[in-house]
Amino acid sequence: MMKDINKIKMIISDVDGVWTDGSIYKGHSSTADIELKKFSVSDGAAVALIREAGLKLALISGRKSSATQSRASELKIKDVYNGTLNKIPPYEELKTKYALCDEEIAYVGDDLIDIPIMEKVAFPIATNNASASCKKAATYITKKNGGDGAFREAVEWILNEQGRLDSVIKSLQKKVKNQQ
Repeated sequence: MMKDINKIKMIISDVDGVWTDGSIYKGHSSTADIELKKFSVSDGAAVALIREAGLKLALISGRKSSATQSRASELKIKDVYNGTLNKIPPYEELKTKYALCDEEIAYVGDDLIDIPIMEKVAFPIATNNASASCKKAATYITKKNGGDGAFREAVEWILNEQGRLDSVIKSLQKKVKNQQ
């Protein structure tokens, strides 16, 4: 059965390996352990595209991380599940919260713990640096690696396939111009 990308109302994404390159920088100061991750500004801009398109966004990360929480807060992403190895319970919670079905959700992932959700959603997307099994479960594989704009590419692919990318970009540009 052919899935209809125009039914997509929500994009859910993993974080490490999608929004980041999967690297974790650890250190220690005199007061605390420090964890740093590199996030792409391009992926942050994708959040603006999602909002302008009227889509919902959630993050489900297998690894609990203050850096992930900080980036999500900065981007005003409300639905964040941080440190959730079994991603099915938060996925089901999001479906109930927003009264959505599998056919209305796209998911972006890169590794084994993402596959259970990828097998449920209408449009599973894998990053270029994803594991082979994750790529096998994907409808679309980004050309970019996680941390290098892969999430943005996935969002633009969805909007382009819906025939809305240009109008969403123009609408967003108009809003930005009016703020000057």
